[in-house]
Amino acid sequence: MAILSTFARQVVTLWHSSDLVLIGQRRERRMRLLASLVLLLVGGFWCIFFTLKGAWGIVLMDLVLILSGLGVFILTLRHQARFANLLLFGVIISVIVGMTLLLDPPSAAAPRATHLYLLPFAVMALMAFRDEPVWLRYGVSVLCLGLFTVLASSSWAPASTYSLPDDVRVIGSWLQSIAAMLMLFVLLHILQSDAAERSILDRDLHLALREQQFVLHYQPQLNQTGKVIGAEVLIRWQHPQRGLVAPAEFIAHAEQTGMIIPMGQWVLEQAVKQLRCWRHDPLYAGINLAVNISQKQFRQPGFVAEVLTLLDAHAIDAHLLDLELTETLVVQDIDDLLRKMAALAERGVRFSLDDFGTGFSSLSYLKRLPLDTLKIDRSFICDVLTDSSSATIVRSVIGLGQSMGMTVIAEGVETAAQQQFLLSCGCTQFQGYLFSKPLPLEAFAAFVAQQNG
Repeated sequence: MAILSTFARQVVTLWHSSDLVLIGQRRERRMRLLASLVLLLVGGFWCIFFTLKGAWGIVLMDLVLILSGLGVFILTLRHQARFANLLLFGVIISVIVGMTLLLDPPSAAAPRATHLYLLPFAVMALMAFRDEPVWLRYGVSVLCLGLFTVLASSSWAPASTYSLPDDVRVIGSWLQSIAAMLMLFVLLHILQSDAAERSILDRDLHLALREQQFVLHYQPQLNQTGKVIGAEVLIRWQHPQRGLVAPAEFIAHAEQTGMIIPMGQWVLEQAVKQLRCWRHDPLYAGINLAVNISQKQFRQPGFVAEVLTLLDAHAIDAHLLDLELTETLVVQDIDDLLRKMAALAERGVRFSLDDFGTGFSSLSYLKRLPLDTLKIDRSFICDVLTDSSSATIVRSVIGLGQSMGMTVIAEGVETAAQQQFLLSCGCTQFQGYLFSKPLPLEAFAAFVAQQNG
């Protein structure tokens, strides 16, 4: 019971978390968390029930449900949405087919009803796999509909000692039919609402780009003496009705729709313009700006020419521009990546590898890339004082970066104790709420004057 209580508390905590991206993604993750809890509860209940009856074949299926529920929960926590969904749908479809054949054979008194759940799950697959390749998204739905058609069109069932009696199945047929249709109605409503929300967001983002509703905030990066040496440029949306909207509410949608490309171009252009404004001010001497570059933006054929044109047009020192890449981008099309990075690095543009340690890039990639900075992900920093694994990873990243001649910046530093630990490991550059949250330009200028003046 203690394990179940802890599991439920984690689900409730994640239900109310605010660090997810779009409304649709929040909904999908909550659905997976609830589904994992349902698998655990249902599997546990029937495991006990059939254990008492000695039905060991059904007990084995229930144990699979329990393990699958735990697997879905863990994969969801680790943001492995694809694998969590594949496990969830694979298990549920198998269980529905198994229950239909073994427990719910058709008879003159009671038709099959368990297979009706395949209809709402076909709709649910469209939602769960909507950001996956077309073959996967529609493949799972077609599989559900195909199995439903076969089971609805056939009365065949294997001989089974687990078949429920007709008097139980008559009531069950009504209840399961009602439940399946209610699920189908609810999911269709969610699908329609989600489509409407995405359509509204898409329209508002196009309007925001056209009317220049976006603004930039700057999160300071400091050295061990407290001097500001740079800043990460972060986009915010100054919505006319909703006020200041954080990027978590719109960046993922912009990535999916391709709007991240003009949005990223705007951010890059604004950052270069700001560097031009500071170039003759001694207070900002040596302060660089780090700009996050999305995969789609970097893959554009004209990306290198775009950056070089901006540098030439505004006559700034290229060393002051730091392009932040993610590990996901690094492992895709390495030859194109190297070619573009080399062309920009030759002009002096600097490169950072953002959130290092959370992706899947290998050290062979790392040594080939003209990187200047490694940024330790905040997920390691937040529990570096309480988790030995995180502490070991942080030490290793710092040592690796230093041995390769790179600067190492720790993101998400929130306490003085965390900073002291990082200093003791040799890290001398920091970014986080201990020093400052992301600031609008005026507030950032005041912060620099206070720290560097």
